[in-house]
Amino acid sequence: MMNSALSPAFPPYLDGLNSAQLEAVEALDGPVLVLAGAGTGKTRVLTTRLAHLIQTGRAFPSQILAVTFTNKAAQEMKERVSRILGGAPVEGWALGTFHALAARQLRRHAELVGLTSSFTILDPDDCLRLVKQIIEPRNIDTKRFPPKMILAMIERWKDRALTPGDISPKEAGDIAHGQMQSIYAEYQSRLRSVNACDFGDLLLHMISILRDPAHTAILEDYHRRYKYIMVDEYQDTNVAQYMWLRLLAQGSNNLCCVGDDDQSIYGWRGAEVGNILRFEKDFPNAKIVRLEQNYRSTGHILAAAGGVIANNTGRLGKTLWSEGEDGQKVRVQGLWDGEAEARFVIEDIESLQHRKMSLSQIAILVRAGFQMREFEERLIQMGVPYRVFGGPRFYERQEIRDALAYLRVVAQPSDDLAFERIVNVPKRGIGNTSIKNIHEYARAHGIPMTEAATEMAANGTIKGKTGATLGALMNDFERWRSLVSTTAHGDLAGQILDESGYLTMWQIDKSPEAQGRVENLKELISGMEEFESLASFLEHVALVMETQNAATGSDEFISLMTLHGAKGLEFDCVYLPGWEDGLFPSQKSMDENGLNGLEEERRLAYVGITRARKQATITFAANRRMYGNWVNALPSRFVEELPEDHIEAISESGLYRPGRSQHWDSSGYSRESDRGSSSYQSSYQAPASPPQNPSYTKPSVAGFQLGDRVRHATFGEGRVIHVAGAKLDIRFADGSTKRLMDSFVEKIN
Repeated sequence: MMNSALSPAFPPYLDGLNSAQLEAVEALDGPVLVLAGAGTGKTRVLTTRLAHLIQTGRAFPSQILAVTFTNKAAQEMKERVSRILGGAPVEGWALGTFHALAARQLRRHAELVGLTSSFTILDPDDCLRLVKQIIEPRNIDTKRFPPKMILAMIERWKDRALTPGDISPKEAGDIAHGQMQSIYAEYQSRLRSVNACDFGDLLLHMISILRDPAHTAILEDYHRRYKYIMVDEYQDTNVAQYMWLRLLAQGSNNLCCVGDDDQSIYGWRGAEVGNILRFEKDFPNAKIVRLEQNYRSTGHILAAAGGVIANNTGRLGKTLWSEGEDGQKVRVQGLWDGEAEARFVIEDIESLQHRKMSLSQIAILVRAGFQMREFEERLIQMGVPYRVFGGPRFYERQEIRDALAYLRVVAQPSDDLAFERIVNVPKRGIGNTSIKNIHEYARAHGIPMTEAATEMAANGTIKGKTGATLGALMNDFERWRSLVSTTAHGDLAGQILDESGYLTMWQIDKSPEAQGRVENLKELISGMEEFESLASFLEHVALVMETQNAATGSDEFISLMTLHGAKGLEFDCVYLPGWEDGLFPSQKSMDENGLNGLEEERRLAYVGITRARKQATITFAANRRMYGNWVNALPSRFVEELPEDHIEAISESGLYRPGRSQHWDSSGYSRESDRGSSSYQSSYQAPASPPQNPSYTKPSVAGFQLGDRVRHATFGEGRVIHVAGAKLDIRFADGSTKRLMDSFVEKIN
């Protein structure tokens, strides 16, 4: 550890940094890659480096571009740097998420891509509705090509910085009957027509501008503006983010990327681990600093995680270590089925609770969401408080989306998608036919739907009660719009929800969730007070990537979440259930991405283990009910990769034995030859109530000889035809031959 007493000129904010951290902080010039292992003080290095740039006079805050992946991380970074610099707020720097920073740039140059500076950022729900509108007249089989799948393909193209003109017939394939390229082109055209863009456009449009030879002055201006660029979680960047960064970094070449190739787990949403792996190739003479001293986990936990991740070939390599104690070994436990697994975990948690461990320091991290059900049921039965993380977020709830649509129409009259969402919510008698007529009128005259609706109500194109209701609504929007500059936006939002009848609709609703919706709307209005204007609030909502979960009634609760959702968190005690091949690693991931998919799954295992500070427990089940079918499961290959010296195998006999290279299913059937194939799991009809003490828990039986008659609980009677230690080859009455462990059968005299 460094000490400020070593030198009178040693800044106090550098005190306490270890040698690698100090090296990363002081490497200010040229490209730098900081490989920050789990729990190695990455955030401290980032914030100290930012403060060091300012404190040493290398740059003013306005000359620093600092990119994070979440708004929460950006806010934490800002607060930490402020504390380092004596509490004074740091203003003027470009600090935020990729999307927030790109949005800020795009508003300055929007006209270059056919938008105005007041463009709307659409949320995924509105983007999906736009796709549905586009494919409806194309006679596309939506069962075969669902709108969500089409939108996802467009999103992936944007993640790769591909415009419609970049899409080749081979790239588009036969999706949507070969119409994907034209759908993408129309999607982009329709976005421009309503002065809107989606999240992917924020970076895609800026890349187009910065790469355009006609706009070299813009790129040069950013080169002069930003002397230093820093990026957090670089391993999670996609191609578009990578290209945007490279363009901006060409000026000073002072790019510092902080990340961990061993924690790149978001390939399914476009992240490219190759961005960090080829850093030295992309930036010649780059300095690589490895942060390997871990301040979170015990020695056994680090060694177990290291033993698993060492099997990946696509990594830069580092070895985590700790000055602390080795602690408890990682426990490995095999159970009969998912129910038994949940029972074991919750009973174990209860024993920890009796030993005064705080429930808030305990987490159950699952690979797939369906695993949660059995844990939730067991937690409820035992009366143990818990919270599920990763469910629908606040701004994704129906009532919040509707309220935001009202506000978006007020702020941006050309937002057709928002208008369509709420023109008949609550029901006003403006049916689908009227909405279709408004849409067609707007398209024919090249005007927004709000303007079309106003004209059609005024000129009698829409007659009778519907026309009168529509006219009154449009007058309301005009009146609300006139109040934006004179009324506090929170008060205005309350007025809109009240006068529109939307709040009343939920107040008189008798459904169980209605009261909660009313409370959510009130919370929305209250939260708006933190923002300067309606426009800034709407932009915040569009850009926000994570939200606080609603508070539970207790500060003491178990955290239940997916492994992906746990990245960046840490707990004293972590349970990792479902370590079975096919479930974890995911068969789908391996089928779709081959070795790359397997290596990402292994990185996910590494992330899971390193969430634990003091105790990690890995469990797997011999039987698993998945998607309505019972599956005869094999222990995960990641279980086999755990180093023996750092695990405590408390598994039941026959399920897992440390040091063996083969695995067995619940029947004792050896699957050595099946390892790595896509058929290593078999479906079968499991008994409705599996035995609590199954036969496979019997100790190994010695003395089997050729010709012995045996009985197996699943395969019936058979005869031993080969003996190899504890493994028997048995021919059964149906003619099949299987290799079984001797402890799974009984001899028939």
